[in-house]
Amino acid sequence: MKKYLLFVSFLFAVCFLNAQDDVYPAPEQNGLLFITNATIHVGNGTVINNGVIRINNGKIEDVGVNLPIPESNAVIFEARGKHVYPGLILSNSAIGLYEVGSNSGRAMNDQNEIGTINASIRSIVAYNTDSRIINTLRNNGILLANVVPGGGVISGLSTVVQLDAWNWEDAAYKTDNGVHFRMPSLLARTGGGGFGGFLQQPPQGDPVQRGLQQIEEVKVFFREAKSYFSQSPAPENKNLKFESVRGLFEKKQKLFIHCNIVKEMLVCIDFKKEFGFDVVIVGGSESWQIADLLKENGLAVILNQMHSLPTMIDDDVDQPFKTPALLQKAGVLYAINDDDGSARGRNLAFNAGTAAAYGLTKEQALTAITLSAAKILGIDDKTGSVEKGKDANLVICEGDILDMRTQNITDAFIQGRKINLTDKHKQLYERYKYKYGLK
Repeated sequence: MKKYLLFVSFLFAVCFLNAQDDVYPAPEQNGLLFITNATIHVGNGTVINNGVIRINNGKIEDVGVNLPIPESNAVIFEARGKHVYPGLILSNSAIGLYEVGSNSGRAMNDQNEIGTINASIRSIVAYNTDSRIINTLRNNGILLANVVPGGGVISGLSTVVQLDAWNWEDAAYKTDNGVHFRMPSLLARTGGGGFGGFLQQPPQGDPVQRGLQQIEEVKVFFREAKSYFSQSPAPENKNLKFESVRGLFEKKQKLFIHCNIVKEMLVCIDFKKEFGFDVVIVGGSESWQIADLLKENGLAVILNQMHSLPTMIDDDVDQPFKTPALLQKAGVLYAINDDDGSARGRNLAFNAGTAAAYGLTKEQALTAITLSAAKILGIDDKTGSVEKGKDANLVICEGDILDMRTQNITDAFIQGRKINLTDKHKQLYERYKYKYGLK
């Protein structure tokens, strides 16, 4: 028994030895702060050379060239030769809900809830601000993320968080901004097989018919919710699931529908027409095929993972790289995301960089991970671009932030607070430099 307790104690000691307990959230920014002599990428396509940013109490007060700087009572941050970007935004993420792997066991996974219609589930109350993954995102320029629950057909409510906080209350940037509907697949597949599916039998029955039945159940849920809201006087006993989607009918929330193929996206258009919701497609790998139709009906798209194979075997192998340019040409509001379970979002800027090599300009690619993402998430009044009146969520970089060969992020600010960019990767790097006498 003693040996067992000593072993457990050793494991805990190893875990805490390398923890990031000394990386504290930055204190509130007060007074005047000037970032000077920088190349400013505004996020809306504009670039200001040798520019100045005036920040006061966490807000951007002015951006331009040759802004007057008081001789006293101001902090000057010299950024000559560097680039300033808006903080990057991860549009669809499970950051803070699980640490090691989404399939690593229920004890380590707060992402998925049991049940089918989980409209009242809120991701923000399970968000862990002490996740070690968060600091690695900040080192890659990502300062905000939309934390999305999983499980069920209606998974629940997402919340946008800023990535420098003591607890989930501090982290919340826009609470319960959207309801997430994971559309059942309408793609008829045959056979079990596949990677990890050796000798598995496919589900019995018609998968498309089963998917259509589940979609109809979701429609019935929203119809009943609409009827519930129209009652006068209001019911004495509150229905928590209906109350959770009230914002959809009041245009205070958006309906994020997770799907990829054309026939599924046509169902998204049907939801918008029937209920009048603001609809965002998450995934949308085939959105390029109906880009004009999406534009006509006002649907936005979050391209979940670009570094992947195309959906259909007869599509061009580089189709995921070309899709952003096709949506841009059609005038569809879209954002680029990184949903890779291994990278955990860290390659967001490089996904945008790939799109810049396949038809987008670099500023258009930057907009897809900043201002457009902010518009889709409903936070563009506060962030997404380096403009007057917005929060000072800024990344300072040597080299091109979209290029993994030259990107070197040196500083970052969230709401004007200069944040600590130490992370687990840097700690291990320094540890082994010391071990091998390289320091």
